[in-house]
Amino acid sequence: MLLDAEDGFDVVGEAADGEQAVELARASRPDVVLMDVRMPVLDGIAATRQISGDPALDSVRVLMLTTFELDEYVFEALRAGASGFLLKDVEPVELLRALELIAAGEGLLAPSVTRRLIARFAALAPPPADAAGTADDGAAALPAAERLEVLTDREREVVALVGAGLTNHELAERLVISPATAKTHVSRAMGKLDARDRAQLVVLAYESGLVRPGEAG
Repeated sequence: MLLDAEDGFDVVGEAADGEQAVELARASRPDVVLMDVRMPVLDGIAATRQISGDPALDSVRVLMLTTFELDEYVFEALRAGASGFLLKDVEPVELLRALELIAAGEGLLAPSVTRRLIARFAALAPPPADAAGTADDGAAALPAAERLEVLTDREREVVALVGAGLTNHELAERLVISPATAKTHVSRAMGKLDARDRAQLVVLAYESGLVRPGEAG
């Protein structure tokens, strides 16, 4: 109801479970899928993994909904390909803004609560042997640490700071560069690493050891 009443948003489908969500994503190719972590038939993480792993849905972004106290799946959701997550008690205006950010290719990872969650779940969930990726190209199949070898020293520094939750403006202040230059470094790093968005840079930063859980950049 909130999205239908808001200009600029078009709800193209509603799913009762994760399996239906995947089917609807393939049929309607939405800009963003607002995915619940806990759903029947197929949970949100598994559904997200199927959507992000489908080359035909490369432009589809997934925004996860979770509850802070109960759903300890945030990092696994990001590893599965989610572009970010929100708490279920989010204010309507924040939900709308989040959907706009995700649709624009941004990762919803800047707030301090998100930084704490990422660090917590990175510590609790060591990456599986194939966590570096399962894409067909060789670069995405390499271990996370080896994938970072294609980056320049400055780009590695930028990825580390993105992994710590810094925004482009915070990157610019930290590195004493312009926001435009910071954005360029982030974009180049994403391109070299075949990362869908900033969320995937965060995953790589942790899985490669470039950022350690609990570090603040």
